[in-house]
Amino acid sequence: MKIKTAEFVSPKHPDKICDYIADTILDAYLTEDQYSRTAIEILGGHGLVCVVGEIKSNGKVDIEKVVKDIVGENFKVIINVVEQSNEIARGVDIGGAGDQGIMVGYACNETENFMPLEYELARDLCEKIYTKYPYDGKTQVTIKDGKPTKIVASFQNVSHADLESIVRSVIQSEEYIINPAGDWKIGGFEADSGLTGRKIIIDSYGPNVPAGGGSFSGKDCTKVDRSGAYMTRKIAVDYLKRLSAKKVLVKLAYAIGKKEPVMKSVVIDGKEEEIEGYNLTPESIISSLGLRKPIYKDTATWGHFGRNFPWG
Repeated sequence: MKIKTAEFVSPKHPDKICDYIADTILDAYLTEDQYSRTAIEILGGHGLVCVVGEIKSNGKVDIEKVVKDIVGENFKVIINVVEQSNEIARGVDIGGAGDQGIMVGYACNETENFMPLEYELARDLCEKIYTKYPYDGKTQVTIKDGKPTKIVASFQNVSHADLESIVRSVIQSEEYIINPAGDWKIGGFEADSGLTGRKIIIDSYGPNVPAGGGSFSGKDCTKVDRSGAYMTRKIAVDYLKRLSAKKVLVKLAYAIGKKEPVMKSVVIDGKEEEIEGYNLTPESIISSLGLRKPIYKDTATWGHFGRNFPWG
């Protein structure tokens, strides 16, 4: 017997608002200068948004305007951004990784887009609810032996009865847990604070797949936390298709300033091998996946994988 659970959150969840702000700022800089480097962190909530980080760019962006276009004019915006450290930049300037770290990619044959079933069910349900009720909300799906057994849905500005009706129309399950703390009307930054990078499991493959540890949003493509993770997904999908496998797990590890990964492995249906046939330098990954384009704010809402991005 296999029991698995995954959750998902709507774009109006406080953490996801922060991710979206960070990636919108990144896109704004990339529009001005495709070689912009950013490491942007957002803390938001209760009428305040703080933007902290490092930016190196020839572009000029009105960060406060970008933020207020998303959250509204009534928010106070505090900006504390400096230029990237020269000691970090020198390793990137020669084509090396922007930091050390481990990246994990995954693909499986459980769904058409090669994502885990429990994750895809939770995401799909959240999207369908959000289409009708575009507010703060969460979903959670538990499956047993591939079949849904418990569904949790908690959404702002929708009654228990209406929410349950939507959930039942989307997914059949043994048990439904709807707005378990009661119907609610206060959500988003009005109800709670948010932070970039706090939803890395939702951003990836759900809790049943290992996470490398690094978050994505606010980071440009020289940060292998992001570009390396995207490449591991592409490799996992490639292996899955080529070998008609059931599950593929890919791991890369980098050292700051170094071009080649210090580890590269792929586990195909339980058998581990070393990855072959890919140029895994940061510059090659950036070029092959087209990562210098302003494409990132779209990744900040509904997950980074299984959505027809160039990496799969």
